[in-house]
Amino acid sequence: MSASPLERRRTADAVQIPVAARTLAGDLAVPPAVCGLVIFAHGSGSNRTSPRNRQIADVFDRGDLATLLVDLLTLEEEDTVLRTGRLRFDMTLLASRLIAFCSWAQRLPKLRGLSIGLFGAGTGAGAALLAASQHPRSVRAVVARGGRPDLAGSAIRRVMAPTLLIVGERDEQALDINRRAAERMLTEVRLEVVAGATHFFEEAGALDQVARLAADWFHERLTLA
Repeated sequence: MSASPLERRRTADAVQIPVAARTLAGDLAVPPAVCGLVIFAHGSGSNRTSPRNRQIADVFDRGDLATLLVDLLTLEEEDTVLRTGRLRFDMTLLASRLIAFCSWAQRLPKLRGLSIGLFGAGTGAGAALLAASQHPRSVRAVVARGGRPDLAGSAIRRVMAPTLLIVGERDEQALDINRRAAERMLTEVRLEVVAGATHFFEEAGALDQVARLAADWFHERLTLA
């Protein structure tokens, strides 16, 4: 019996990325015929071991997209979030980390010259869009899964990267937030609604659809960038 997508192991290298005075852990997978790099921005309470994001990363890998799954917070910072709630919605901090990851990737020989996209889930979508608004030359495409684009604030109108917003049909609150965000954005933006899906896309086939939509978006935009 073949392994399910969640059980399949990704071939990835553990990396350590220096950010200011801290070091953050990541998993980097680079397929042989790589055509672009996608950096994942996890939602609050999640990290690079998220099975949903790993399943999506598997699809990207098979589509010749390199993937970098990185913890946005150190272990000490995650403990602070659990104890006090601080940093959970610190978009400035999270966006600065994503920008640092982009700079690190651009210096790595096997990634040099690749166009970069950001994949944000939940609160990570707000951080991804804020990072894209601040460094338009580095971030060439954005995808948000069940995201909080509203957390990017007024910066959302300065995003130049083509943006795909993916929301579950039954996730009514997120659907309203993403529709409003799409109306405010001045760049190329598309809202895709996954029929019958809730916030975490746990329904049969829902996450596979998210992965295919996102992979197509990144492949087209990063290859042409």
